[in-house]
Amino acid sequence: MTEAWIIDAARTPRGKGRPDGALHHFHPQHLLAGVLNGLAARTELDTATVDDVVMGCSLAQGTHDHNVARMAVLDARWPVEVPGVTMNRFCGSGQQAVNFAAASVAAGHYQCVVAGGVEMMSHYPTSGRMTLDGGNPSLRERFAIVPQGISAELIATIEGFSRDDCDAFAAESQRRAGEAIAAGRFDRSIIPVLNDDGTIALDHEQHPRPGTTAESLAKLKPAFVALGQTQFDGYDTTFEQMCLATYPQVDRLDYVHHGGNASGVVDGAAAILITSPDYARAHGLKPRARIVMGAAVGSEPVIMLTAPAAAARRCVERAKRAMSDIDLWEVNEAFAAVALKFLKDTGIDSDRVNVNGGAIALGHPIGATGPTLLMTALDELERRDLATAVVTMCTGGGMGTATLIERI
Repeated sequence: MTEAWIIDAARTPRGKGRPDGALHHFHPQHLLAGVLNGLAARTELDTATVDDVVMGCSLAQGTHDHNVARMAVLDARWPVEVPGVTMNRFCGSGQQAVNFAAASVAAGHYQCVVAGGVEMMSHYPTSGRMTLDGGNPSLRERFAIVPQGISAELIATIEGFSRDDCDAFAAESQRRAGEAIAAGRFDRSIIPVLNDDGTIALDHEQHPRPGTTAESLAKLKPAFVALGQTQFDGYDTTFEQMCLATYPQVDRLDYVHHGGNASGVVDGAAAILITSPDYARAHGLKPRARIVMGAAVGSEPVIMLTAPAAAARRCVERAKRAMSDIDLWEVNEAFAAVALKFLKDTGIDSDRVNVNGGAIALGHPIGATGPTLLMTALDELERRDLATAVVTMCTGGGMGTATLIERI
């Protein structure tokens, strides 16, 4: 076994995930190709030596179909001998791509891998099946895998997280993100996205809402009330009723989430260069960090979004560390209740978690989020001269992913 080193990383700014967003006119392959070339340029990477390009993407249809990783390699005009593979672990797809790439390097199967992810939520279909079970009636008899917004409401109801709790968390995410942007804390990782004519399409985070307060968020209507009363596809029962059947201790759902305390819908792409120590030394590359451990866990799939704490614990314990050893934490803010449950389950001081804000303020470009959070964590470790960070996420289908990095 050897170590898996992070040499450097690059990502796009997060663009609003709608037709008038700054990145909407790009094809996902082309957006990712720009990041691949940006990363190669800043590291002076000999692309012919790349063993594989491993990317996460959750949608896997339409413009995101047909192995976006391989097609992005070709779009980037890298040597045709460089392969690419795309994988799906829902929201954890990009983080899992990094973990798999690091494991391959550590095992000696690869020497040099580029890993990350892409998702353009402005390209998502506006209608279609709302659940994640693929319409499988056999599976549905066992697990009513409801839309994620309903799962978030179930978490809030069971844990007793109020609307005020969720809005206060969201307002703090916006405040921290605004402070980080003003201080230039994301600048090292971001590369501007250029149009084909060389003009800048986007060079800054597009989603944050400066000046957001708990009071302003309190004016927003809950987003999932009508969805909760929607009939389960092909059944004469509603999504809320399906939750209550699985969790009979709950007599109704409290609807506390809305667009202001849930993750932002955005477009984005991200890539990380991971090599063995031998490759780095042979090519004169200086590492920034090592990927110490990765982990994934499953959890009950109706409530779906409760696994970040379990994934983080498994990751830390398998690295033979203690939770108290970790300097900084990044927990994807899929919904306010998800992050609040992580804090409740672990007892970690909130001052060490999402110190530069999170997806509520900055957006969640699904397949690109995991590697983006790894960059955020690494940049902040360097800024504060700290050593270790863990990134953890919930994913669809009831899973969690985690990665532990340590500065070199």
